[in-house]
Order: sequence, then C-alpha cells, then structure tokens
Amino acid sequence: MTVEQNVLQQHSQKHQQTLLNQLREVTGTTDVQLLQQALQVSNGDLAEAVAFLTEKNAKVPEQDETTYYQTSQVASDRYISVGSQADTNVIDLTGDDKDDLQRAIALSLEESNRAFRETGITEEEQAISRVLEASIAENKASLKRTHTEVWSDSPNPHDRKRIDTCPVGLKNVGNTCWFSAVIQSLFNLLEFQRLVLNYSPPARVHDLPRNLKEHRNLPFMQELRNLFSLMVGSKRKYVDPSRAVEILKDAFKSSESQQDVSEFTHKLLDWLEDAFQMKAEEDREGEKPKNPMVELFYGRFLAVGVLEGKKFENTEMFGQYPLQVNGFKDLHECLEAAMIEGEIESLHSAENSARSGQEHWFTELPPVLTFELSRFEFNQTLGRPEKIHNKLEFSSMLYMDRYMDRNRDITRIKREEIRRLKEHLTLLQQRLERYLSYGSGPKRFPLADVLQYAMEFASSKPVCTSPVEDIDPSAPPGGTTGQQLSPPSTAEQDPLPPLEGSGSASGPTTANTAAQQQRVPIHKPFTQSRLPPDLPMHPAPRHITDEELKVLEGCLQRWRSEVEHDTRDLQGSINRIHRTIELMYSDKSMMQVPYRLHAVLVHEGQANAGHYWAYIYDPHQLCWMKYNDISVTKSSWEELVRDSFGGYRNASAYCLMYINDKKPFLIEEEFDKETGQILSGMDKLPPDLKQYARKDNELFDKEVEEWDILQVRKAQQEKLALAAAAAAAAAAAASSISTSSSSPQPMSIESSPPDNTVPQQEPEYMEQPSPTNDSKHLQEDTERAISRAAAEHEERSPEALLTAAIKLEYARLLRFAQEDTPPENDYRLQHVIVYFIQNQAPKKILERTLLTQFADRNLAFDERCKSIMNVARAKLDLIKPEEVNMDEYEMWHQAYRNFRETTIFMMTGLELFQKTNYMEALMYLVYSYQYNKELLSKGLYRGHDEELLGHYRRECLLKLNEQAAAMFESGEEPEVTTGLGIMNELVVLCIPLLLIHETERDLLAVEDMRNRWCSYLGQEMEPSLQEKLTDFLPKLLDCSTEIKSFHDPPKLPSYSTLELSERFGRVMAAVGRVPTNGR
Repeated sequence: MTVEQNVLQQHSQKHQQTLLNQLREVTGTTDVQLLQQALQVSNGDLAEAVAFLTEKNAKVPEQDETTYYQTSQVASDRYISVGSQADTNVIDLTGDDKDDLQRAIALSLEESNRAFRETGITEEEQAISRVLEASIAENKASLKRTHTEVWSDSPNPHDRKRIDTCPVGLKNVGNTCWFSAVIQSLFNLLEFQRLVLNYSPPARVHDLPRNLKEHRNLPFMQELRNLFSLMVGSKRKYVDPSRAVEILKDAFKSSESQQDVSEFTHKLLDWLEDAFQMKAEEDREGEKPKNPMVELFYGRFLAVGVLEGKKFENTEMFGQYPLQVNGFKDLHECLEAAMIEGEIESLHSAENSARSGQEHWFTELPPVLTFELSRFEFNQTLGRPEKIHNKLEFSSMLYMDRYMDRNRDITRIKREEIRRLKEHLTLLQQRLERYLSYGSGPKRFPLADVLQYAMEFASSKPVCTSPVEDIDPSAPPGGTTGQQLSPPSTAEQDPLPPLEGSGSASGPTTANTAAQQQRVPIHKPFTQSRLPPDLPMHPAPRHITDEELKVLEGCLQRWRSEVEHDTRDLQGSINRIHRTIELMYSDKSMMQVPYRLHAVLVHEGQANAGHYWAYIYDPHQLCWMKYNDISVTKSSWEELVRDSFGGYRNASAYCLMYINDKKPFLIEEEFDKETGQILSGMDKLPPDLKQYARKDNELFDKEVEEWDILQVRKAQQEKLALAAAAAAAAAAAASSISTSSSSPQPMSIESSPPDNTVPQQEPEYMEQPSPTNDSKHLQEDTERAISRAAAEHEERSPEALLTAAIKLEYARLLRFAQEDTPPENDYRLQHVIVYFIQNQAPKKILERTLLTQFADRNLAFDERCKSIMNVARAKLDLIKPEEVNMDEYEMWHQAYRNFRETTIFMMTGLELFQKTNYMEALMYLVYSYQYNKELLSKGLYRGHDEELLGHYRRECLLKLNEQAAAMFESGEEPEVTTGLGIMNELVVLCIPLLLIHETERDLLAVEDMRNRWCSYLGQEMEPSLQEKLTDFLPKLLDCSTEIKSFHDPPKLPSYSTLELSERFGRVMAAVGRVPTNGR
C-alpha cells in the first residue's frame, strides 16, 4: 500500500500504462490498439474491459519467460506489491484512481503466480480465473434476492445486559460477520484501540471536507471511535455497528453480499491510514509525517533478483502478506515458497546463467504481522470459485529470523542444507516404499509380510494331492454326507491324503472310483450354506522334502530378518533427517525475532457463501476467546486448531495476525499517570467518547427500568385478576354451601373475609368440581386415606381423623417420591405433592396443599367425609398470612403447572415424531426443550431428561433437512420452493438453538446439515436453482447464536391428571431411552 507522496504521484502518472499492463496480464492480448479500445469503451473500468475483450474471443497465448519478467528491471520508481510477479509491480492497491473491483483483481493477481508450481496452470489462466471469480461475486451481488433476515433483539433487556467486564460482542446486522471478526481482532490490539479512541480529526476539516477522502474517511473514523467507546464502556452484552458498516457497504457497492475478510481489511486500513495521514501532516508541517497506522501494520522487504543474468535489488513496502495454501503443510512452507520466486541458483553462484528469479528478504517487520491465507481457487471446469479445504498447520509462536535480510547468508546455507537433506530424504523414502509396497501387480504388500506368508505356506502340511479330490461329488450342498465318508477329524487332522479304503464305511469303493472319474463339483460360497468339512483349511505344497523345507525356511527367515533390519534402518534415517530439518532453525541466533499469534480469523462454508468468526488471545486471562458476532466465550487452543487448521470440515483459518512478542506495548493496558492504576472501562475514554458511552448507557438503563416497571404492572394485574376470580368463586361457594347445610361450621367459614377465601382458587389439578372429571382419582385417593384412618381410629374426632388421614396420604406419596421408577412411570404427573417432595418444597407448602386436597367439596357424600372436609376448610381459613407466604405458595404451584405444560409439549412432540409428522413435531420439541431447560436450571427433578429431548429435537431437524434437500434435488419448482420454505421457516430458525450451548452432537448435526447443502455447490444445476441456492446458503451458514423472532408456541390441549399420566407412559414406553450411538 502506497504511503509516501512521491510514490502516489508516480503511480498517478502511470495509471494508463498500469491498466494496459493489467489487461495484458489478465487476458493475454498483445494488441495495444485493442487494449486501448477496451479501456475507452469501459471508461477505465477493468472488469468491463475484461468482459469486452473476452466477448471478442481474445486469445490467451502462453507468455514466455522474457515477457514474464520484462518489468523486473531495476528502477527507483518501481513499487512492487507483495508476492506479485514483476509485470504487476505497478499495481497500486489503495489509490483513489481505481475502483474496488480493480483492487480486488490486483489482490488476486498477487497470489496467483506461485500456484503455477503446484497446479500446472499458467499464470495467464490463473489471472483470468481470479477475474472471473471477482466477476461472479459481483454478478451474485446484483442478483435480485430477498432481504437477508437480521437477528432480532430479545425483548427482555436483562438478556442483553453485559456481565461484569466480559468483552462486548457485535450484532450481525445482515451478512456482517466479516466486520465483527476483523474489528474484534483490531480492537483487542490495545495500542490500536488507543490510537482510534484518542484520534482527533484535523482542525481544518471541521468546517468543510476538501475532497472525497475526507468526506468519507473522517465520518467513518468517528463512527469507529463511537463503536470502540461502546465496546469499552457499554452496559450492553453486544452493540450495534450499523453506522460504521453502512459507510463501508456504500464503498463496496454491495449491501447484501458477504464481504471478503482481506478485501475489507485492506479497505479499513486504507481509510485509517488516510485519516491518520491527514492528522500527521497537520501536526508536523514541514517535516516528514509519521503515520501510526503505517508504523503499526506495514513493513519492508528487499527483492533480490536476477533477470537474464543481470542482478537487481528493490526495496518495497508491504501490509498484509498473501500466502498460498495449496500444496503446503504448514505456515513455514508457505512462507518459504512466498519468499522465493523462479529459478534462484544464479543469485548466489559465481557464474551468471540465463536463469531468472528473485528472493524476498524482510528488512523491517511491522509490530503487527498479518498473513492472508489464499483458500480460494477458480475451477476452470465448473466455471466458479471453490474453497481449498487442505489442512495447514501453524504455531502460536513464529520465529521470523530465517526470513530477515540480515540473516540472508546463514539462511541460504541452511536452505541449501535442507534442500540437500530433502533430496536424500526423497531417495530414502523411495527405497522404503519398495520394501513396504512390494510386487509388480496392482496390489502391493510389505516385503517382510510376503516372505512370512511364503514361509507359512512352505511349512503347511498337505492334506491331499489335489484341493478337490477328497470332496465327495455325491454329497449334498450342505456337505452332510461328508461325515458318513469319514469322521470330521480326518480331514482336519490327518496329514496324509485319505486312502481309498477310508470310504468303506459309507459305501462300495466303486462309488468313489466313479466319482473320481466324473467332474468334481466345486464349493460355491455364495450358494452353499457352509463349507464342506473335508475342504483343506489352507493351501499347502503337495510335495516337499524335509531337506527342501529346512533350506527354504532358513533362507526365508534370513531374508525376512534382513528386510526387517533394512526397513528399520531406513525408517530411522528418515526420522533423523526429519528431526534435523525441524531443528535447523532452533539455535538461539535464529530465534531472536519472535511473533506470537494474536488472532485467527476463521471462515466456514464455501467460496461464495459462509460465516466468519475470530479466535483472539487474551494475555490477561491467558486463554483464547471466541468472538462469534454477539457471542463472546472462552475457548481453547484445541478448539482453535479444530476450526482453523482445516482438512476435515468446512471451517479453516483465512487470516492470521501475529504480534511482535518483544513489543509488549501492543497489548499492555494503559496506566493512570497520577495514581499508577490500570485504566479500565470509562476511564480509558477521552471526554467526548465518555459522554457518548454514558448517554448510551443511560438509554439502556431507562430501557431496563421501563421493562421492570412493565413486568411489575403485569404481575399486579395478574394478581388482581386472580383475586377477582377468587372472590367470585368464594361467593358462588358460599351460596352453594348455605343451601346444602344448616351446620354452623360451614356458615362461619363462608362468612370469613374475602382475603381468606383466596386459597379456594386452586390449580386445576387440585380443583374438585365433580367426581367424574379431571381429578376423580385424587378424590378416590383422599377417600381411601380417610377410610384407612377411620378403620385404625374408629372413635376419633373429625379433626383427629383428618390428621391421621393426612399422615397416611403423605406417607403414600413420600414412598412414590422416593421410588426409582422408569421414565414411563413418572409419579410427579400423578400428584403435585410428589413433585414438591422431590424438589424439596417447604413444609408449610406441603401442609397447605394437602389440606386443600382434603377440603374438596366433592367429599361430602357421607357424614364422615363431610365433617372432615369442613374441618379441613376451617383449618385453611385459620392459616394466617405470616404462616404461609401465599406468593411462595403460588410460585410452587406455578412451577408445577409449568412442569405439566412442558410435559404436554414433550409428549405431543414425541407422538408426532413417531408418526413421522416432523414439521408439526419440531415446534413442540423445540419449546419442550427450551422450557425443560429453564425448569432444570432450578433443580434436577423439576424437568425431564434433557438428553432425550435434545436427541429428538436434533433428529427432527435432521429429518426435515433431509426432506428439504430431497425436494431441492428434484429440481421441480413447487418441490424446490417447499423445501427451501422448510429450511428458511423451520430449520434455519432452529440452528442457533443447537449452536448456543455448543454440545458435540448438536454441533455435528449442524455440520451435517450445512455439508449437505454445501455439497450442491460443486454440482451442475439450472441457473434458477443456482440463484436460489446462492440466496439460501448465507442464511444457513451465517448462524449467530442470537435467536431470531420465533413462531408462537403451539396451542396445548387439556388433559386430566389420569389421562396425562397414562398417555405420557405410553409415549415414553414406545420411545425408550436415547440411543447410545444416536446423533
């Protein structure tokens, strides 16, 4: 990226020639007039010019080596982009005189040429591929599509409240995970954070911006400062970056397509550099200004080359360093390949040959060293870009000494030594391969095993002179008559061939002779039920003497020992060479430039759709953090490796950010100059941003306060409604009782104050309106307890009988609560007291609930029950408010109602799943899982088996995904529309529910679903299907853990206690437990 003013000026003058060079490089067209015509028609737009030339069927001739290096001549005005060949040296990636697509093309061209060695594709073909890739991305962005759904905030602000000093996330405002990944990586560079927060715009631009740069970059800089201030001091769990994103999206001219991380980072650093450059020029008039962005992110390297025997050296500046991934196993291999281009033997040889090439040597490394990993290539056959999923390893500490110019001589010596060792290693591996894959046919085996097999064959004892002569042709296919011809042990144990007389027990000898003269039927393993008992167990030599066997065994054993010894020697030599290569740069002199891994930007998906997140190291907590949009969680190096190395899933590292380990200021906190204390939170912010953050926090506090007031108001309204309903019920009850009895006791009960009648408003599972309804079994249990108490205490008073009956009923329910029962026999559904006991409800709650059971009006069918009922009702009325907290009582019964409701959701969902009605089952299973999780958070026995519910929720999603994919594969418009509707309206909405807790089986299920749809990217299909797939994949892959607006819970039917228990038992008996190997 150009920084100095003179370099910018030179590039501006050579702009026309640059475009011509680019067009010539991309299309291979050498006709200058045709190139100029294309530029004129396109008004300088490189993409349109390429399209113009390709429409004219311009040929792509293979460029010779002279042309390839023709602009590598030594010249002071050359400014070579990192990793590019010489004819792209004049491409400026940041100048305002080219649009964004040109810069993207230039970036792609930078990375293209090194791939020739691995792919065999010429540089011209590579360049055309990159342009086509950019063109496809541009066309994809311009396709008519539905607006991408945006994650909606939870209505409860407490769910969005920041916990202590936990890092703040960034909301995904529509395909902006790329923004979140990069911004979080930069924000956690505390030096960069300080530079942004303390930036003040030049004084002269407060009135009126002078040009487009100032008009665009300065507002973006201010929005970035505002965003950083919220990320430092906000009370919110995550903040909205919309304002900064919109400015960037305007520059990209594509608000709906996902942006490439490197493309965005180039743009971001470009704008920041310009903003700081304006400030630096104002602060240091007359002096050469220092740009802090340049000093932080930009370094220099020396290009040392030879062109047709002539040596040259150029010094160039670089920012993000591009590296090819394909064909390399680790980061050092990528770097080694990037630092050497072409044939370089002549660089350090005495004789000048005609070979040409160049080496790069770093003269100055930036404090923040960023590597772009090129994981995309253009598939010429399919005509679209594809992602490279190859595994690429990298370490948390990277020593850059071997790439420094000051170590050029020693590095060349070591490289030569490594080259020699690798040549020797190749020879040894070839020799070892001959031992391990021996043979001349298509199948090869280890030579030691071949010799062992030969020795085993020679040592085997023959059982007959022919492998078929001892098989009786008259035997049925099962071989049953073989037992009549000779005992089973004969064929297995007798070392000699069977004598002719051995068959005398089974019949005449003539039968055997005739059988030998006929064609003997061969055993057919796929048609006969079992092996004939007389078939030899293994092949064996027919004739071998003891002397021959002894000589042969001796030779084979000696040869096998020699082969094993040679194999061990070769493997040992190979291991030693590998170890020597690994330790080549391990001496202290080559470990003086340490760079520690700061951040890894990960991409999951395919070339034209995917999701980005970042792993960032926290040096204060000494752990890795995962920044995935609004979700910020602790992670580990193992998880980073799983997601970043690539090789076995769709996720892999796309960008690596290392920081100089000898410059701790990059990540050190700032200290207060007066107190010496570490600045944190609001104290880190300058006055203007402190005011901005406080204002936002005040708005959030107000939102929380309004929410709390609203909830209190709702609770009061519900309480008043309950009280009104209770009063109405009490009035009706008083009228009923006064007409049915003249006893003074009930009259006194009904004349009590309204507050004392509130307990009459009991849950539906406690109400007893008639003996045939929902709680008939509860009435029967109560009457049974009264009968038992009366039988044991015949002469007792009603009050004593009530006490005894309650004790008996409690003892029965306590036994149920203590039993270890299978899931299909859940006693909690049969009685609320069982639920209360298992969850350790207070004693007063249990007592009042049991009193309510015995105060049931439906017990009044005989005098004894009627008297006990009246006593129970009187005791309820005598309970004072301070004795039983009615709010707590209602809370426990509400918890039980929630348990019953969750049970009905679960039961209905499982029933529908068993009937393969997955669309309806999903919502029941989703809500049952969510409600059940809330219940279990308050106690182990408050809900159902979470693993079982999770299993069927997961299986339901996989079934729906399978159905939708099958509909899409049909290619029929109605089927495709229905399938994508299922995905968008059901599956995609539920995926965040599987991701939020990151259980292994849920993550694997999501990976399966994504892989199924990503697999279609490499298949031929109609353009309309391709467009729909392109629209859909970002929704499937861009899965934040924030829950979208969801469907309302399904309406639940009402069940009696008995019906619910029986139906739940049937469902659970049919379902059983979770399969051990289930997904």
